[in-house]
Amino acid sequence: DTVGIDLVAMSVNDVLTLGARPLFFLDYIATGRLVPEEMAQLVAGVAEGCRRAGCALVGGEMAEMPGLYSPTEFDLAGFCVGLVEKDAIVDGSLVEAGDAVLGLASSGVHSNGYSLVRRILESGRLTTHDRFPLSERTVGEDLLEPTRIYVKSVLRLLEAEVPIRAMAHVTGGGLAGNLGRVIPAGLSARLRLDSWKVPRLFRTLQELGSVSDAEMHRTFNMGVGYVLVVARDSARHATQLLEQAGETVV
Repeated sequence: DTVGIDLVAMSVNDVLTLGARPLFFLDYIATGRLVPEEMAQLVAGVAEGCRRAGCALVGGEMAEMPGLYSPTEFDLAGFCVGLVEKDAIVDGSLVEAGDAVLGLASSGVHSNGYSLVRRILESGRLTTHDRFPLSERTVGEDLLEPTRIYVKSVLRLLEAEVPIRAMAHVTGGGLAGNLGRVIPAGLSARLRLDSWKVPRLFRTLQELGSVSDAEMHRTFNMGVGYVLVVARDSARHATQLLEQAGETVV
C-alpha cells in the first residue's frame, strides 16, 4: 500500500517542474494472478498518492498474465496529466547568474537506485527483515518509505507569484543530472555539499557497498528530492513559504 504513492509521486513531481498543477491520474496493474485483496491495497496506495497531490484518480486497467508474471509478481505503471498556462511554463529560460538554488529534503531513497540497493543488500547478505546499523527500523521499512510529493508546497509558491525560474525533480542521474538539464547554456549551478546533512541511510548504503562518492551522487538523491531556482532576492520569502508548508529547505 506504499508503492502506489511512489508511482503517483514520480509522475506529479515531474509535471510540477513545468509549473503545472496535476489534474488527474490513471494507473495500470499487471500480475500473474489477480488477488482482489492485494489489488485493493495497491490501488489504495495510488489513491493516497493522488490525495497528497490534490489530483483525481479517474480510471485504470488491470491485466492477469500468468504466462508472463509469476503468481506473486506485479507491474505497476501510471501517468499524470497536468495543466499550466502557456505563458507560465517554467522551463529554465529565465535563469540568470546570481540566482539562488533551493533544495527540498527527500524522504529517503525515493524511487531510484533500487538495482544498486539490491546489489548492496545481496553483497551484505541483508534481508528486508534485518536492521541497518544504527537504525530503529527494518531494511524493508526504510526502503519502502514513500517518495515525498512536493505538489502542494510548490503550488503555494506559484500562487504567491514567487518568480520560480527553474525546477528539477531529483530522480535517476542525481542532482547533477537533473538540475543540469534546466540550467541554460553558458551558466552552471554551484552547489555547496556541506549545506545539508546527508541522511544516514545513504551513508550506510555507501559503506555496505563500498560505493564511490561520484556513483552515490549519480544514483541517489542524497537527501535532496526537489530543486528550485529563484531570484536571489526572492530566496528568503520562498524559503519561508516552503517551510510553512512543511518542507525542509536548504
